Amino acid sequence: MTKKIDFYFDFISPYSFLAHKKIISSNDRNKFNYKAILLGGLHNLGGITAPAFNERKMKNMKNDCNLIAKKSKIDFVWNDKFPINSLYLMRGYLFVDSDKKDKYFDLCFDAYWKNNEDISKEENIKNILSKCEIKPNDFKKGIEDQKIKNELKDLTNIAFQKDVFGAPTFVINNNLFWGQDRLEYALDELNN
Repeated sequence: MTKKIDFYFDFISPYSFLAHKKIISSNDRNKFNYKAILLGGLHNLGGITAPAFNERKMKNMKNDCNLIAKKSKIDFVWNDKFPINSLYLMRGYLFVDSDKKDKYFDLCFDAYWKNNEDISKEENIKNILSKCEIKPNDFKKGIEDQKIKNELKDLTNIAFQKDVFGAPTFVINNNLFWGQDRLEYALDELNN
């Protein structure tokens, strides 16, 4: 079995979006296992106050993301509704069939961090589901399934146990690389 990099993400994370776009532009998607986590839950486990709730950090984060996007030539817009509760979207990623997972992932990220949509609104989620050919009632039922709820909770707890404290985080060979700017280091570790 070919070794891959675990990529811990949450749709709420602009840095996860930027990292994903870098992965796509370098055609490296097949080198990663995308691991959904609930970033708010991870922060709670670690006693971390997210930058979104600190005015100075938030101001810097907006500027930082815009600089990264510009330098990397990534279409990016700071979302007016940041932060949203990503719980249902993250459960959705786990629920969606594997053949639709990449499309769902890309559409959620683009809607939020490229198109400035409030993806916590039902009408916007329905639009994403329609493009993925997923019935809204099936989706609603699926994200309330206890197995899916447990899976997201377990993935978040496992990430915490591996010392993951933010998103994106890349883990390969028991080495942790935090932040979109550590993507190249994770790829170097993979290739060693």
